[in-house]
Amino acid sequence: MTTTPQAPAPAALAEPERNVGKAWIGGISTGMLGLYMAFFTPIQVLLPLQLADIDEDGKVAAFGLVTGFGALVAVVANPLAGALSDRTTGRFGRRHPWTLGGVALGAAALCLLGLQTSVLGVLLCWCLAQAALNAGYASLNAGIPDHVPVRQRAVVSGWIGFPQALGLVIGAVIVTMLVTDLPTGYLVIGLAAIAMALPFVLSTPDPPLPRAARPPFSWRALAGTFWVSPRAHPDFAWAWFTRFLVMLGNATGTLYLLFFLQDAVGYETLFPGHSADEGVLILTLLYTGGVIATSVAGGVLSDRVGRRKPLVVASAAVMTCAALILTFWHTWPAALAAATIMGAGFGVYLSVDQALITQVLPAASDRAKDLGIINIAATAPQVLGPALAAPIVAGFGGYSGLYALSAIVTLLGGILVWPIKSVR
Repeated sequence: MTTTPQAPAPAALAEPERNVGKAWIGGISTGMLGLYMAFFTPIQVLLPLQLADIDEDGKVAAFGLVTGFGALVAVVANPLAGALSDRTTGRFGRRHPWTLGGVALGAAALCLLGLQTSVLGVLLCWCLAQAALNAGYASLNAGIPDHVPVRQRAVVSGWIGFPQALGLVIGAVIVTMLVTDLPTGYLVIGLAAIAMALPFVLSTPDPPLPRAARPPFSWRALAGTFWVSPRAHPDFAWAWFTRFLVMLGNATGTLYLLFFLQDAVGYETLFPGHSADEGVLILTLLYTGGVIATSVAGGVLSDRVGRRKPLVVASAAVMTCAALILTFWHTWPAALAAATIMGAGFGVYLSVDQALITQVLPAASDRAKDLGIINIAATAPQVLGPALAAPIVAGFGGYSGLYALSAIVTLLGGILVWPIKSVR
């Protein structure tokens, strides 16, 4: 009896076998750095300052409203753009057109955002920026399962992970020290994102998807973009839930950092003539140092020993310790220590958990879409975080209650990684 050999999978869908080189890693890391600057510099510095100028008394509520709606847009845009990227055919590939188009439109939205003088205008422009930038992020992030073999994924995830913290530093330096006004700050951040994405898009391969390999379009399939069955793929479900909890802990602990320094630490009273956004920059530098020190090293260790889950649990425990420090001590030295410890834990978590996630993706044909669903676990906490944090800060425990909540959900997120069976 003879069997007909199966045709090999198209290059765009094949499981990668060859290690990627330094130039590829450097290119995707630089592209991620630009995107992270565009995402987080507004959240950490520009938006709080802009909203305080618009409505000083209502700045906390306005900030929660803007970031909450922006995160809600991201929840929808990331997996939807990922699904469209998975289906894209054409000689320029599946990912690069979405990466470049998303970053370019996002930069334009940021420039428009800098001109707004009302809370509604800020909200609408930030939502547009989130939609576009998430489209670029979804396609760029899919480069890991598209091109990197499993044995190298934690190391590469470490290299694309620490730009998340470095982007905060570079962006904060630009908008607090090198740029004198908000519109120029938004402009520079947007242009930097484009410039950093271009080298990777122009210099790396992006195998096209043959039309015959593209699944037929249906509205039912489009609606299914936002769902992966936990019954059929339990490991994916556990990975999503643990990422959600850890990111919820991170969101509740960082979204109100500027206000924490102003209202709880009394930074501007401790250091007359200095604003709280300078304190945010200092803490971000320490946090970034911790991330850089551990992200690649944690990835190397994970790849060498072939283990993911123990390192995820350990990193969550470290981040929990940082949150507990701020639960009990509202002082500047405590904030310095917590930032350093949080960075060290988050660096390991970024590289190892990202590698773990790429190993539980249900199908090669849906990599960007499924990573987009995972990204919901990172962005949804930005919606839920303000909803939880605002009433806690206002009267149910204050900042002590806020950071206690952060500690609890972070630790729980680390512990619940153990039910994942297909990854050690």
